[in-house]
Amino acid sequence: MAKPPDPKQNHLLAALPDLVFKRWRPHLEFVELPLGHVLYEAGDTLSHAYFPANAIISLLYVMQSGESAEIAVVGQEGVVGVSLFMGGDSTPSRAVVQNAGYGFRISAQVVKEEFNNAAPALHLLLRYTQALITQMTQTAACNKHHSLQQQLCRWLLLSLDRLASNELVMTQQLIANMLGVPVAGMTEGAVFLQEAGLIDYSLGRIRVLDRQGLEKRTCECYAVVKKEYDRLLPNKLAA
Repeated sequence: MAKPPDPKQNHLLAALPDLVFKRWRPHLEFVELPLGHVLYEAGDTLSHAYFPANAIISLLYVMQSGESAEIAVVGQEGVVGVSLFMGGDSTPSRAVVQNAGYGFRISAQVVKEEFNNAAPALHLLLRYTQALITQMTQTAACNKHHSLQQQLCRWLLLSLDRLASNELVMTQQLIANMLGVPVAGMTEGAVFLQEAGLIDYSLGRIRVLDRQGLEKRTCECYAVVKKEYDRLLPNKLAA
């Protein structure tokens, strides 16, 4: 028989104190996370927190016009649903699966009870939230001040940090939505990186061939985010 997925593939769950993890384990529910699946829409009351294991979730800010732009990505290093333990039950962002896989979810009630008890999990989740806020802030600055090529490199590197492989599977439209640019602009940027020998790009699939090359072509924003995750979280968490 196949070995059941381990919740500790998610680094936050793996970093929980043993007593906390044992309390949470009966409440952790395995969930498939197919490409493009929306975990929640802007304004929804969150019923669960999600801990990706081998998937990437994109957090998007949605304008009244329906247009959206990515503000952060969450993978095996983190959790989707920080508003649950920050005092709010909803968020103005949308959460959509950017790279298919699976993960685990836990009810909002369990998370709130743990947080309100000022248990050790509280400090871990707060540090993660600070790192996530840094990523959101830097993404906003990057989208305004840096070129599309630099943004694409930053986005690829952040995505790679949240996967165990060097390959991302997603549609052209989804990538364009993440970056807040037309599909044609995203395609042009990806083709440029492919011609430079940094990635292998085909419809719906990007395989990174030269990570160091991407790091040289990106802006300072990637390093700022990476440094903050490394500073605030345990080594096995800092993706």
